[in-house]
Amino acid sequence: MILKKSFPRPTPSEIVYNPPTMRWLMLSLLFVATTINYLDRALLGMILPEIRKDLHFSDATYGTIQFWFQIAYGAGSLIGGKLLDKYGTRIGYGFAALIWSAAATMNSLARSAFQFGMLRTLLGLGEAPNFPACNKATAEWFPPSQRAFAMGVVNFGTNLANIIGPALFLWIALTWNWQTCFAAMGIVGFIWVPAFFLVYHVPKQTSGALLQIPKMSIKEVLKYKQSWGYAWAKFLTDPVWWFYLFWLPTYLTTVRHFTPEQRRDALTLVYAISGVGALAGGVASSYLMKLGWHVGKARKSTMLICAIVMPACGCAVLVQNNWLAVVLFGFATAAHQAWMTNLFTAPADVFPREAVGSANGFGVALGAWGGALLSGLIPGFVIPVIGYVPVMLSMSCLYLIAWGIVHKTLGDFSMVKLTEPSIKIPEPVPSQS
Repeated sequence: MILKKSFPRPTPSEIVYNPPTMRWLMLSLLFVATTINYLDRALLGMILPEIRKDLHFSDATYGTIQFWFQIAYGAGSLIGGKLLDKYGTRIGYGFAALIWSAAATMNSLARSAFQFGMLRTLLGLGEAPNFPACNKATAEWFPPSQRAFAMGVVNFGTNLANIIGPALFLWIALTWNWQTCFAAMGIVGFIWVPAFFLVYHVPKQTSGALLQIPKMSIKEVLKYKQSWGYAWAKFLTDPVWWFYLFWLPTYLTTVRHFTPEQRRDALTLVYAISGVGALAGGVASSYLMKLGWHVGKARKSTMLICAIVMPACGCAVLVQNNWLAVVLFGFATAAHQAWMTNLFTAPADVFPREAVGSANGFGVALGAWGGALLSGLIPGFVIPVIGYVPVMLSMSCLYLIAWGIVHKTLGDFSMVKLTEPSIKIPEPVPSQS
């Protein structure tokens, strides 16, 4: 069958989904894995002051380590989707979890900055397929009306990791040592992997038409300005989240002179507030659309508010009262999460389904590489010279630039018309009942 410029969309009657109990079991596995994934990536920053007592990382060295982590993460984002499509969610995701669990475990054996850097690079490569795998799994198991909620549950694992991580890791590090933190996380990952291999499978009754729609390559998607607009917005704003994740614990210790217990409480509060922002961003734009606003106007209005709030909250670095500063840092991360909740939907808003994966993969990769420069390499060399104040203030203004790019390139978020050549695909396989 030859199709031009459009692809078959299965009707609800063509799709038969498995019992809800199995769907929620699969979702639980994805949620746990995402929580482990984010605990692993945040661990180094959360207990860096304790690690420095033994290994004496300079800021430049630490920034370089995070630079290579994100370079690998960006590369993994580009290749992870292809590997998942080739080998399936079960094999692809399970193998990725093995890689990142092994890297986390071996971090406990690192005795130099070079060894840490090599292992964090491996960790970034292994962790990158997490969200592509979760997106693929929810598409395999959940009907369209439930996928946004399912991904919301998965994404909450990122906030949960940052809420429980500071207290958990500082308790382990102070009770035993920092090496135990890495070893424990590796063990947890190795426990999850066999459970996933035993339980996860592709639903037998998923519509063949749904799964056989061909995907566009990244090269094809890059012909559209909307892809570049989304990617450059990610390039400018993703690094701010990474900066808080990597540098805020060190800032609180070296500049605010927080004790480990105070640092634990502060980080828990910051990321608890950020979780509220993630939910509020989606609720706000959805409410505006219910009032009759066009999707583009609703998304961009919500994002503009976030872009204006960010510089105001970034002034926390100037505040003398420590805990007022912590609250403002929390509002800054909440504004970022609200911004990202709306930006992350852009590929699905403006591209047909066959192009969403490639557009999102390119944006995630560019966001990771932006983080490598703006939250890794550059701060590591700049902060020792000029301090945190100009770095934090300038980064908080990047959202206004990014909003202007989104406004110019994505316009009113209208669906683009694809112009790729004819594609030959197999006939849809009838669903089983």
